[in-house]
Amino acid sequence: MKKHTFPKEERLCSKRLIESLFHNGSSFLIYPYRITSLHVDGLQPAVQVLLSVSKRRFRHAVQRNLLKRRMREAYRLQKSLRLGETVESKPSGWVLGIQYVGKEVLPYTVMHKRMGDVLEKLKEEWT
Repeated sequence: MKKHTFPKEERLCSKRLIESLFHNGSSFLIYPYRITSLHVDGLQPAVQVLLSVSKRRFRHAVQRNLLKRRMREAYRLQKSLRLGETVESKPSGWVLGIQYVGKEVLPYTVMHKRMGDVLEKLKEEWT
């Protein structure tokens, strides 16, 4: 059984990569997420992810933190099942930006299902 982890190495922190992601990346929408992705050569680990929730839409930090926690959990539980070998077999990596664009706080079950749809679409694009 594979551990469901989301270590710091897999979180996108590099300002240079974040800037190039939003300037050069391609994006698509699967409500309530907007996904921006960028192909990067020689990236370790193979996938780095940035999760964000708009301060303009959700004024209270409590709501933003709740949404980010739910997004992180949905991603963490499904990444190895959906992306697993697809990403590991490639010599290059991917940088992902997942933004919450919903207008209200959705239940976790909906967020989990949609995150699965997002990861499936990414898997199809990458193969």
